[in-house]
Amino acid sequence: MTTETGHASAHTDADLKAITEVVATVERTQRAKDPEGFLALFHPDALWTTAHGKVLIGLDAIAEFTRAVLPAATWDGEVTYEVAHTQFLRPDVAAVKVRQVYHSPTGDTEGAPLYVMTKQDDGRWLLHACQNTEVRVG
Repeated sequence: MTTETGHASAHTDADLKAITEVVATVERTQRAKDPEGFLALFHPDALWTTAHGKVLIGLDAIAEFTRAVLPAATWDGEVTYEVAHTQFLRPDVAAVKVRQVYHSPTGDTEGAPLYVMTKQDDGRWLLHACQNTEVRVG
């Protein structure tokens, strides 16, 4: 994982750990097909764009989509999420590049999500503006 910042003390190790834990929770909730655990990671005013370009504005729209799609999702294999790069835009705002890999019997495919996360007054980091992009080879 690489980290960049425009401020000498813009982040702490605790912030990086908390951000990494959010990404790990995305992985866990996706694998478990747990919509409520996944939705708990979002800011109420979040914006989510799926890998196929569906734009969801606000937690209600994200929840409606997630509750309809995630429990019924089927895939052979597993998915992993890894923080590839964190860049603090401000002490309470981070752009987090994620490496998402679907491991299946027919071969791996990748996604390249970008999560803009915001730190809340209680110290929690939440997903605020996210774009999940499918990586195409060739």
